[in-house]
Amino acid sequence: MLTAQNKSQPRPPAFDDIVKPVVPHMQALGSFLDDQVEQFETDIRDLVRYSLQNQGKRLRPLLVFFGGWRDGVVSPELVRVAAVVELVHLATLIHDDILDDATLRHNSDTVSARYGSTAAVLVGDALFSQALALASDFPTVEVCRAVSLSTRRVCAGEIRQTFERGNADFSLEEYFRVIDLKTAELFSVSSRLGASLAGYEADFAEAAGKFSRHLGVAYQIFDDLADYLGDEDKIGKTLGTDLASGKFTLPVLVLFQRLPRGEQKLFLQRVRRGELNAAHLVELMKDYAVIAEVSSSFEQELAKAEAVLEPFAGLPPVPRLRNLSQFVLSQFQRLAVGS
Repeated sequence: MLTAQNKSQPRPPAFDDIVKPVVPHMQALGSFLDDQVEQFETDIRDLVRYSLQNQGKRLRPLLVFFGGWRDGVVSPELVRVAAVVELVHLATLIHDDILDDATLRHNSDTVSARYGSTAAVLVGDALFSQALALASDFPTVEVCRAVSLSTRRVCAGEIRQTFERGNADFSLEEYFRVIDLKTAELFSVSSRLGASLAGYEADFAEAAGKFSRHLGVAYQIFDDLADYLGDEDKIGKTLGTDLASGKFTLPVLVLFQRLPRGEQKLFLQRVRRGELNAAHLVELMKDYAVIAEVSSSFEQELAKAEAVLEPFAGLPPVPRLRNLSQFVLSQFQRLAVGS
């Protein structure tokens, strides 16, 4: 089981070290995406170009390249499918920022903050459409079918979360179902398609997908906790949007369940009146040992991810996928311990 690092354990690899073997792949992806800008109508090229700038760690393309890792050769097929999943992801981010009224992402204005929400909705739709156009260029329908289904599931997760805004009775089971759809789904399809297109057997491709699904759930738990414990300057995006937009994510759901029944109603009233900011909530989370339970859920997901890969430990992609999970673990620990 993956647990907190101690003095006897090796330090997790730095992100730059993890990415170093696939720098040529990421550069090829960057060039490919730059070329895609010219495929859009001149009316929206500036918006598309802006959407592609400063887009963070690009974890989903990394999962494509690591899931399909063999000998370091840059595969045009993997670059293309990495572009497909990245375009879908960017479209979901643009739409999510509109829903959350977020103004900052990766230390830059969000698309909606720069161009307005109406234009942002439409450019997100355009990115989705271009992703599917690229997926249709593969010789089989596998990629197009997988990406289309994943996109539908991502949208379903976002819609369900939208319907549950302000609902503190949202069960933990439903919370995990939502993040499985809205985040883990695209993680899963990325590594599964990478492994499949690289010629690995179906059982490993399936395992790579399951690994990344658990990693995606863990990553969303980290992201949900970072909304309360993170440093906006370091993380580079608007924080505190979850509660402001009525999203009851894992930290708040656990807190609500732990509050005495007589205090729950008052808590909801104060939330709806905007009387509880992130600092107030963090103090309550500490008082009710919420962070420890969230940490436990996070580590359980990474342990499940590790177990899925165990039968395939000898395959080239596995060490690289594990490095990603160790990096996510180190980021979560830094956040939780710092609280």
